[in-house]
Amino acid sequence: MALGRVTVFGGSGFLGREIVRRLAEDGAEVRVAVRHPERAAFLTGPGNAGQITALHADVWDEATVGPALAGADAAVNTVGHYVERGDASFEAIHGQGARHVAQAAAAAGVRRLVHISGIGADPASDSAYVWARAVGERLVREAFPAATILRPSVMFGPSDTFLNRLAALARALPALPLFGSGEVKLEPVYVNDVAAAVARALAMPAAEGHLYELGGPRVYSYRALVRVVLDQTGRRRLMLPVPYAAWSALAALLSPLPQRPISRDQVKLMQKDNVVSPGALTFADLGITPTALEAIAPTYLRRRAG
Repeated sequence: MALGRVTVFGGSGFLGREIVRRLAEDGAEVRVAVRHPERAAFLTGPGNAGQITALHADVWDEATVGPALAGADAAVNTVGHYVERGDASFEAIHGQGARHVAQAAAAAGVRRLVHISGIGADPASDSAYVWARAVGERLVREAFPAATILRPSVMFGPSDTFLNRLAALARALPALPLFGSGEVKLEPVYVNDVAAAVARALAMPAAEGHLYELGGPRVYSYRALVRVVLDQTGRRRLMLPVPYAAWSALAALLSPLPQRPISRDQVKLMQKDNVVSPGALTFADLGITPTALEAIAPTYLRRRAG
C-alpha cells in the first residue's frame, strides 16, 4: 500500500527518529506523536516542512492517543523504556500504553499498525520488562488483529546507549566488568535496518498479522562485543567476570536513585540469550539483508575514542 499519512508514537526516540526519517524518505506524511513535541523539532526542520509534523500524545493518557490518529492511514508504536520510574511502569507503557494505541487505531479506521516489541517477550518471565512486552503483544493482537509485531534484538547506531556506554566505560575504567562470564549471546541489529523493516511491513500486505524477530547477521557473546568496542576505541583493558548475584546486589543498592546506571530488571535481561528464535520470521521474509555491526560501529566509536 502507499504509505500516505503515518503517525509514529515515540517518534523522537533512538529508533523512532530513524523510522520517521525513513518513512519521510519513502514519501509518507509523518506525524511524530510524543509527550513533548518541542523535543521533536530537529525532525521537522525547513527541509521537512509540512511533511513531518510533531504533536502531543501520551500513550499513558488514552484521551490524547485518538486525536493523534485522526485521518491516519497507518501507525507505528515504538514507545518503550528499560527503567521504571514512578508511575511509568513497564506494564503501564509496554502493556496498557500499547493497548491504548491499538484500540484507538482500530477505532480511527487505521489500515496498518506496526508494534515494536523485543526479542524474548514471554508472559511467563520473571522479568517485569520481558513480561510486559508479552502482555503488550497480546493486548495489541486483541485490539488490532492485523497488526504487525516486530521484535528487534539490542540495537546499535551512532546515538545508541549500548556500544557508546561500553566505550565510555572503556575510557573511564582500568577493567571492564562482564555479566557473569560474559558468555550470554546477543544478536545486535542496526537501528536503520529496523526502521527499514517498519517501512517494509507497512507497505507489504503479506506482513499483516505476522510477528518478525529482527537480529543482525552475527551472534556474539557479550565478551566478544566488549572486545569489538575495545578494538575500535584502541583501548587495552582487562575483562573482569562479575557474578550475577553481585550485579543484582548492586542494582538493589542503586534502586532508590532516579538515574540509576543499572536496574535489577536489566540484570535479569543479561542472564538470557537475546537471539532470534529458530523458525521465526526474520529480515529475510521482509526482503532485507541486515547490516554487519563491524560496518557501522567504527564510524562512530573511533570518532569518540579520545
